[in-house]
Amino acid sequence: MSGIFKPPHPFNEPAYAYGPGSPERDSLLEELRSQEKQTVEIPNVIDGEEILTGNTFERHAPHRHDLHLATVHAAGEDEVRAAIAAAKRAKPDWEAMAWDERAAIFLRAAELFSTMRRDLINVSTMLGQSKTVQQAEIDAACELVDFLRFNAHYYSQVIAQQPEINPPGVWNRLDYRPLEGFVLALTPFNFTAIAGNLPTAPAIGGNTVVWKPSEKQVLSAHYLMQVFQEAGLPDGVINLVHGDGALASRVCFDDPDFGGLHFTGNVDVFRSLWSAIGSDVGRYRAFPRVVGETGGKDFIVAHPSADVDSLATAIVRGAFEYQGQKCSAASRAYIPSNLWPQLREQVIETTRSLAMGDVADLENFMAAVIDEVAFRKHESWLGRAADDAALEVVVGGGADDSTGWFIEPTVIETADPRHEIMETELFGPIITVFEYDEDKFDETLKVVDETSPFALTGAVFSQDRDAVDRAAEILRHAAGNFYVNDKPTGSVVGQQPFGGARASGTNDKAGSAVNLLRWLSVRSIKETMSPPTDHTYPHMQT
Repeated sequence: MSGIFKPPHPFNEPAYAYGPGSPERDSLLEELRSQEKQTVEIPNVIDGEEILTGNTFERHAPHRHDLHLATVHAAGEDEVRAAIAAAKRAKPDWEAMAWDERAAIFLRAAELFSTMRRDLINVSTMLGQSKTVQQAEIDAACELVDFLRFNAHYYSQVIAQQPEINPPGVWNRLDYRPLEGFVLALTPFNFTAIAGNLPTAPAIGGNTVVWKPSEKQVLSAHYLMQVFQEAGLPDGVINLVHGDGALASRVCFDDPDFGGLHFTGNVDVFRSLWSAIGSDVGRYRAFPRVVGETGGKDFIVAHPSADVDSLATAIVRGAFEYQGQKCSAASRAYIPSNLWPQLREQVIETTRSLAMGDVADLENFMAAVIDEVAFRKHESWLGRAADDAALEVVVGGGADDSTGWFIEPTVIETADPRHEIMETELFGPIITVFEYDEDKFDETLKVVDETSPFALTGAVFSQDRDAVDRAAEILRHAAGNFYVNDKPTGSVVGQQPFGGARASGTNDKAGSAVNLLRWLSVRSIKETMSPPTDHTYPHMQT
């Protein structure tokens, strides 16, 4: 087949509700009971082969210390080098494959995740990453499927961009090549969809990949790889290695064929990776592409005209869904003095009503934070808040590690809009509120813009259109994804391409053609049908 075909026009995968008595609820619970009884041995997958190293670590459910989900074989330097070699071997055939044939593989994977493997990927995400069914569904099923479908669609649009001017006797065209070398994908724990997107977005354009997922997301990563292979992914195109990210990065960066980094994770880690690449840039065959999304200190700012009910819902959902472990989660709020007394009581009442516990109980709104490191960090911040005269714990503030890593949803009030807690990304179910003078909306917007180094997501609530316009202008560079009268989480592929700038990353917009272009190296071709045979020009004649 030639590479002239367009993939089916994508649509956003509908989310199941999992209501009582529904067939999807019964099916999911059956899969959940099955996976709870298993301890999976997870290998590396290099050149299509499962590699057991014997150097293992365990993964337990964050909400249940006693639930041993997986024993994982960590890769050493030899395995990472083998993954690089496999990626290099697979590159010529994969690059030469017609683009629509590559796209078909990922479209088939999307169909599998949408249907036969939906419960598999949702439940592994619920258990391994402690997500409620709602959070797993919108991530592991819907957004993952959307990434795969829309990337095929956007790639077809990218390669359709061709020069518009062809003078008589000349044919101009663009050749969309993959990068030279291989791509390293380092993926986070919090979204199975991101773990699936970071290796496959470069791959659809003909790149081959070494993929190192978070040690905290190994269970769903294991099944992602299995389904990619089931969909027909050739051996060596994506090579999965587990374990130490620093080791994997170092080995990849030492190779002259390192071509690019696709990263989502901590800002300090990203800076160190960028520095390591830059310090050795002379060793590489080409300048590596560096694409990263790191995190945020995401805001909600309310105008005095804001609707209190919608504002309260945005704070609770934006700050506490998935235990605040979203880079887009609301973690600082600026509320005018005319609204805060009423809003305060409403948020307290709603927060106290939130059910938290095992993800197997579908009535729960929240579950556990990802691991002990996260738990101890949040526990420390809650202790500091209780002892800090500039802070008041309005609701929540508790921590319980007896059965799992549970942090209560917590609202803190501060008298200092530039307090450290308003600047630092916590990545947990903690939001801090500053009450501002209702007559100082514009001044407060400037504080919002200047306070945090991050610029990922943010939201303004107002029923005054002029106030919305002023906020959008003053906060133009404060958020890569800006929401009006909605929580700052929940971007949808094909609707709100995702990414931020400043300390939040390179803003290359996952789920868009912008991101795909970063994994391509374009060649311009000019073909002259009747080339000139005389070097002279008219002005040279006498």
